[in-house]
Amino acid sequence: MNRRLLKLSIPVVLLVFLTACGGDKKQAQQGPPPPTAVGVVVASEGTATYYDEYPATVTPLNQVEIYPQITGYITGVFFTEGQVVTKGQKLYEIDKQQYQANYDEAVANVNVALANLNRAQKDADRYNTLAKEDAIARQVVDNAEAALESAKMQVAAARANVSRVSTNLNYSTIKAPLTGTIGISQVKLGAAVSPGQTLLNTISSDDPIAVDISVDETEIARFVRFQNRKITDSTFVFVLPDGTPYQASGKIGIIDRAIDPQTGTLKVRLFFANKQKMLKSGMNGNIRVLNSESGQRLLIPYKAVTEQMSEYFVYVVGDSSKVSQRKVSLGNRIGANIVVKDGIRAGDKIVTEGIQKLREGAVVKVVGDSAAVAKAPTASSSTTGQTR
Repeated sequence: MNRRLLKLSIPVVLLVFLTACGGDKKQAQQGPPPPTAVGVVVASEGTATYYDEYPATVTPLNQVEIYPQITGYITGVFFTEGQVVTKGQKLYEIDKQQYQANYDEAVANVNVALANLNRAQKDADRYNTLAKEDAIARQVVDNAEAALESAKMQVAAARANVSRVSTNLNYSTIKAPLTGTIGISQVKLGAAVSPGQTLLNTISSDDPIAVDISVDETEIARFVRFQNRKITDSTFVFVLPDGTPYQASGKIGIIDRAIDPQTGTLKVRLFFANKQKMLKSGMNGNIRVLNSESGQRLLIPYKAVTEQMSEYFVYVVGDSSKVSQRKVSLGNRIGANIVVKDGIRAGDKIVTEGIQKLREGAVVKVVGDSAAVAKAPTASSSTTGQTR
């Protein structure tokens, strides 16, 4: 039984040995894998102009909501909506018949009071003359003088009433409190209005116009420096809601007095010229602030960067066409490129295509473009083909 098993095992061992030898021979014939095809770019310095962006809201420097100060019906509208009105221009008229009647009555009462004062004055003068001659009782003189004082007070009260009703009469004509653009009227002819309740319209100044942003408290010193330098160039650019930059540049007008304790931010107000009236109150956009690090910086394509555990790396082609992985410190991204602060130097060959196939120390072959990199055989595919 044992002899039979021994006879059977010898051929099996020989077969395994020969197979192994044949595999080693094939592997020896296969040789080293071909170099990995990659695309590279030479790191170079370029002009890096980039901005910090802040959400912004357009707000007028002056804005007034117009409310009536008396009750009545609108009998006149004297402006064109959306147009510029000047300070003191007549805007609305409220039915003034009642207020005119009250004024006329008050004026008449003043005249009556003046007539009574004139008569009381004459009576007092006459009685005082008689009193000097002891021709009249002292009580009559005292009564005359009291009547004179009463008449004077009645005149004062009547004149005060004239002032009151004349104010109401003046309020029946509503005038522009400032020069600016007037909005769409909130009332029409014949509408009933009440003081402090019915909004008639809004007027706002729009040239120059303000744009408000909120900045973190850590940036206060930076914006104070901007304000002290009286910036008038393109340091501040307003980006319209459609993404296009507003043509006129801005300048810092006001830095708020205190930090918001809930958000830790400070409001900064910038002024922009607005002759074409493109900026409207309440418009939202972004303010681009020129970054102080703008200038000549080392730039590489952003696609060359890989991230590992919140750190950034690039592959650099060195001597003998071998790649090494370098840790880099990055700055702002500018379009398809990114600023590199540290880790590589100008002139280094940075791998941009075929990165996913690389490992430290791999030998590479530089090809023309990404299409060529995609078509080039990899080490694994070449090995597989020869094994077959």
